[in-house]
Amino acid sequence: MIRVTHGVTTAVALLALTAASPWPASAQPSPGSPTAAAPVSRSGGLALPEGWKVTGAGAGARLVWTSPEPIPVGDARVEFHAGDRLLGRPLAQPDGRSFALPLGDVRLEEGTQLRVTAGGRRLDTPGRAGAATERPLSPAPVPPAPLPANRVDPGVPGPYRTVGGEYALRSVRLPGFPQPVEMRATVVGPAGAPGKRPVALFLHGRHATCYTPGTEDVRMTWPCPAGTRPIPSEQGYLRAQRLLASQGYVTVSIAANGVNGQDENAEDGGAQARSSLVRLHLARWADWAAHRASAPAAVRKTAPADLSRVLLVGHSRGGEGVNRAAVDSLNPPPAAQDGYRGPVRWKIRGNVLIGPTVFGQNPAPDVPSTAILPGCDGDVSDLQGQIYVDGTRGVGRGSALHSAAYVVGANHNFFNSEWTPGQAKAPATDDFSSEDGVDPVCSPGTATRLTATQQQAAGAAYIAASARLFVAGDDAVRPLLDGTGRRAPSAGPARVLTHAVGGNRTGAFLPGSSVTVSGGGRLCAQVDPDAARACLSPEQGWSPHFAYWETAPEPGRDAVAMKWTGTGGRVTVRPSRPVSLAGAGSLALRVIVPPNSTGTELDVAVTDASGRRAALGRTRVDGLPGSPRTAAYWGREVRVPLAAVARAGLDPKRIATLELTPRGGAGSAWLMDAWGWRPGTPAANPVPLTRVDIGRLTVAEGNSGVRTYRVPVTVSGRGSGQVRLFVPVPGTDEVTSRTVTVRPGRHDIDVPVQVRGNTRYGYDVRHDVFVKAVRGTVVGAHRGGVTARNDDAMPTMRLTPVADDVTEGSALSWRLTLSAPADVEIAGGILLKPVTGGPELSTADLDPTWVETQFGEVPQPARPLSGVTEGGTSLWLSVPAGETTAQVTVPTVRDGVAEPTESLRAAPFTYDESWEPVLGPEFTGRVRDAA
Repeated sequence: MIRVTHGVTTAVALLALTAASPWPASAQPSPGSPTAAAPVSRSGGLALPEGWKVTGAGAGARLVWTSPEPIPVGDARVEFHAGDRLLGRPLAQPDGRSFALPLGDVRLEEGTQLRVTAGGRRLDTPGRAGAATERPLSPAPVPPAPLPANRVDPGVPGPYRTVGGEYALRSVRLPGFPQPVEMRATVVGPAGAPGKRPVALFLHGRHATCYTPGTEDVRMTWPCPAGTRPIPSEQGYLRAQRLLASQGYVTVSIAANGVNGQDENAEDGGAQARSSLVRLHLARWADWAAHRASAPAAVRKTAPADLSRVLLVGHSRGGEGVNRAAVDSLNPPPAAQDGYRGPVRWKIRGNVLIGPTVFGQNPAPDVPSTAILPGCDGDVSDLQGQIYVDGTRGVGRGSALHSAAYVVGANHNFFNSEWTPGQAKAPATDDFSSEDGVDPVCSPGTATRLTATQQQAAGAAYIAASARLFVAGDDAVRPLLDGTGRRAPSAGPARVLTHAVGGNRTGAFLPGSSVTVSGGGRLCAQVDPDAARACLSPEQGWSPHFAYWETAPEPGRDAVAMKWTGTGGRVTVRPSRPVSLAGAGSLALRVIVPPNSTGTELDVAVTDASGRRAALGRTRVDGLPGSPRTAAYWGREVRVPLAAVARAGLDPKRIATLELTPRGGAGSAWLMDAWGWRPGTPAANPVPLTRVDIGRLTVAEGNSGVRTYRVPVTVSGRGSGQVRLFVPVPGTDEVTSRTVTVRPGRHDIDVPVQVRGNTRYGYDVRHDVFVKAVRGTVVGAHRGGVTARNDDAMPTMRLTPVADDVTEGSALSWRLTLSAPADVEIAGGILLKPVTGGPELSTADLDPTWVETQFGEVPQPARPLSGVTEGGTSLWLSVPAGETTAQVTVPTVRDGVAEPTESLRAAPFTYDESWEPVLGPEFTGRVRDAA
């Protein structure tokens, strides 16, 4: 159990040895104590969970976690947590099992649990299922009857013969990426289709980049080393490409291994680079549309492309990339961060986002979208792509339809055949893991889990549905996407549930700070560590709607939590002013109920500003199939007709309250929102909005004085809008937030940062800022700040003997001296080497409390001191901040046994800038027999 604090410190978990204490005063619990049952490792005087260690010293200190098994490359970011606090996002190491996080000014102390997560799931638990140990499994319900078939099935192939090929152009340079990125693509299009045809561009996600044929060897690097080949992830969407091509679309799937192999250090996870790559390809297609003879052969084989009708399809981080490309096509990014500088000669009509990441939580609000959420996603397990729907509410014009399609039983990888075992050229895996037991929903072979071919058929059908609605404008497919509750027969047995915001909806009841909730409900915070405020506790489960962003709590994200023990606990939701439902035919509600629950019934009523009341009807909501490993607290769309409003004489333009009354026994539910709904799909017609990008300024701290810098912020676009600005308070866990109105050309976001110069060694200090759209804005780079770089050299260490030749019962000791004091603890270690001449000091010759404190146990039988730890034994040491000396003490005991002089042989070490140990001069210590 480790506690985390901020402050000027060293390699956090290292043991500080001082002259006042020959060894740490607080020994760790003995193996027989209750808290000693879990496996631990030791870093100096601190117990770390199994698999964790601290390496390096000073500014090079890193917290490292190593998995007992390889961790497949995925799209979700790996994160280190201590309790509820995000420590940071570590870098993957070349061994494929380890992740290392530079510690900066983070200090670890006894008290808080370390965790490793990716996309909300635990990685540091057996089977990487994590939540399976936190709440018991419950059986999945019997699958319900299939939804009614939609009258139009977009998954049926069209009339055109398809042709295909590939092109490879000269690689391109993208800002922040040292190696060129490939310009390769797989093209499939219609042959013989009349006129210019709409375009669908596919972008794959973050996957391993290279493989060695005939082996299980895969790499995450770029360019691919000799003897390996690039993994052809861009060829993984051929089923969907061929379907669209048969229906008259020119499709192109682009390669992005060059981004995947270099995006680990990108602050946005590579979103801007992927957007640049997408737009570079679109620019080439615009060139070829104008000068067809100059196009590659694969392009000339297909029908001509119409760049005024473009659908973007992105998988995982590719989803975030195409979302950013849609934003960037309307509101160009700052030139310094963009890899494309030319004019926009295309129009993006819609996005399809498959299991997407959304690290910035910055969706394109006025570009229609479908977010496909795989119910058994083992990579982006929190289904954060839901934010592409929820995060658009109230931000843009509101006419763009944003749909979420929850695919029960689908995993993350199988939407791409090149990530699918048995179909892929390179080694591939099922990303959903249930190694610690059979999952009732997602293990292969269960009634709800889809096979790879079933999943790919469903994916192709819903991609085609989105193309037909967003690009072709065919409203007949809308019921497949907007929560009406229809199915596409071509999707086979896949159960796909949808809900939506925008389109022909009008905002009515959207929970927020201006909404009052009374009766048997409460306004709850979607993201808040305080259980009294939170909508859902981690022990209850996961909700895609409540996906974590950069901070908790996060103001501005609310829902209505309802809980009841019997019939009649009415919940009243009252906005600050009456809302209009004029022109709407139904009230559409998005309601979450617990997974695997059935038959939750709510009576729905409204009142107007004059107090007149109309009962609208009763709804029934069933939970999704779920398990502890799935994010199944998801909103089901239900609708009640509004005809009773007119019959009861209510003023539909002044509806004052929404009433929800549970029926039946005990239960719980959450209201995400309620909208006035009517059929049809209005034209989206996106226009440029005010755009905000946060930059990062890196400065040297200097030798003296205080300098004030300002976080670089770029505001571009048109008009004005609002964003929510978040500023962490240095040295604390507090994050302040405020709403700011921004206009292009003004400095409405002003965050000054003071940097104090000195001549003492310390850490680089980051002052971060992040921002989220509220109204009338889009956000590009959501995170940035000022980094004050340490410009002083690390002090050197010198070890001198104090007592290196003693009789047993006395302590060997040495003094560690720094060449200068530092602002942080300076850490290093002593490597104990095998003695080459004469007997070596063993653990039996030392104070057992000291041995247990250093190594976690007293070895039985005794071991030579250099052999206590497999792979090499070290003693960790450090000099506290502001001091220049520390004492290293090895206490011996009198054992009453006549024996020759014993010794230890050792060398001090520190770390270089690459975190490799650098050994100092060797020294020895001798212990003579007291007899």
